[in-house]
Amino acid sequence: MSRTKWILTLAGVVIVAIILWRLFAGGDKPRGPGAFGADAPVPVTVVPASAQNVPIYLTSQGTVQALNTVNVQPQVGGQLLKLDFVEGGPVTKGQVLAQIDPRTLQAQLDQAIAKRQQDETQMATAKANLERSENPKYAPYVAQIDRITQKNTLAQWQAAVAADNASIQDTQVQLGFTRITSPIDGLAGIRQVDPGNVISTTTTIVTVTQTHPIYVIFTLAGKYLDEVRTAQAKAPLTVAIMDAANNVIEGDGKLLVIGNQIDPNTNSFQLKAEFPNGNNQLFPGQYANTRLQINVDADALVVPTAAVQRGPDGDYVWLVTDQAPANADANNPPGDAKAGPRRGQRAQGNNAAADNKPARYVTMQAVTTGGEAGDTGLIVTKGLKAGDLVVTAGQFRLKEGSKVTPLKPGEVPPPPTTAAIKAAAQNPGRGRRR
Repeated sequence: MSRTKWILTLAGVVIVAIILWRLFAGGDKPRGPGAFGADAPVPVTVVPASAQNVPIYLTSQGTVQALNTVNVQPQVGGQLLKLDFVEGGPVTKGQVLAQIDPRTLQAQLDQAIAKRQQDETQMATAKANLERSENPKYAPYVAQIDRITQKNTLAQWQAAVAADNASIQDTQVQLGFTRITSPIDGLAGIRQVDPGNVISTTTTIVTVTQTHPIYVIFTLAGKYLDEVRTAQAKAPLTVAIMDAANNVIEGDGKLLVIGNQIDPNTNSFQLKAEFPNGNNQLFPGQYANTRLQINVDADALVVPTAAVQRGPDGDYVWLVTDQAPANADANNPPGDAKAGPRRGQRAQGNNAAADNKPARYVTMQAVTTGGEAGDTGLIVTKGLKAGDLVVTAGQFRLKEGSKVTPLKPGEVPPPPTTAAIKAAAQNPGRGRRR
């Protein structure tokens, strides 16, 4: 064997020897779950289970729909002279949006007025002739057929004047249509025609949508129909719009309409809610996540979502107790109050025994959840009672029967004192491997 191979073999033996020595001789260091001993309490954040009035929601998806949508079209044709609105801006009812060339209709109006004056003159002549024929001075000299003819002539011109008045009124209305106004309050869309174009009565100039208030149409599964109708009969139901992160965008909606039939294809029914939309958060055609409140679960038991863990046998929480569980880990018993404090306990600066406080332990408690309570809570229907302390942070260091130091949310354990560190260094035997 060469010299190089001997050197490499010797080096490997030395490395293996060092590893074995560290494994067996290094066991004098503390190896417990605590910082200074096998039996030191584990600091954990705890929160009590509390009874709360929890709203019951039904969530779904829907579409925002404008209260009114109007395609503004002219009622007379002609050349478009100008537009008087800002695209995307608000408009008010009666506001002038566009102007059509009025000269043709103005000329027609002038003609109608002149025609009425002509007919009024003819009517005045016919009336004077009839009055003279009926005058007692001339009556004996006028034939009866002439008087009848004069009466009919007067009636004819009176009718002609009435027709002239109607024609004038019609032309005035048509002339007024050359000023195109908004029929509703709302938001103007994008213009569909430019000034200078000749438009007709089928041309859409702009679309105006009314968004205050605004509707949201959404659907729910048919199995909830009776529940929603019963709740709506008691009091008006409220609806909220949520964003993708489940934050409330609009929370002041009211349920207006419950659909009168279930779609056989989707087994769902439609609902309509109304929102004031004061902040213009909702726009027609927008996709919306809806949350309908149908009830309030009084005195429901609520725990933080972080407290509930998922195990092979279902949901569970780490429950803080004053007594060590009977099935605690035999290789690392939680301790006995009668046996006195262990060495590791004296080393822990915030140890319960050292502070003359009763020891606290944890046990794995199976629970049954019944739904969400807001964004950070879960309803527990079985397994806990109000006031039970559950662990919300630090679960990864726990096992059945672990001794713990309960901390409030945001509270941190005090750092170990110099005396505690020295005591732990003088009593390392608890963590030695056998």
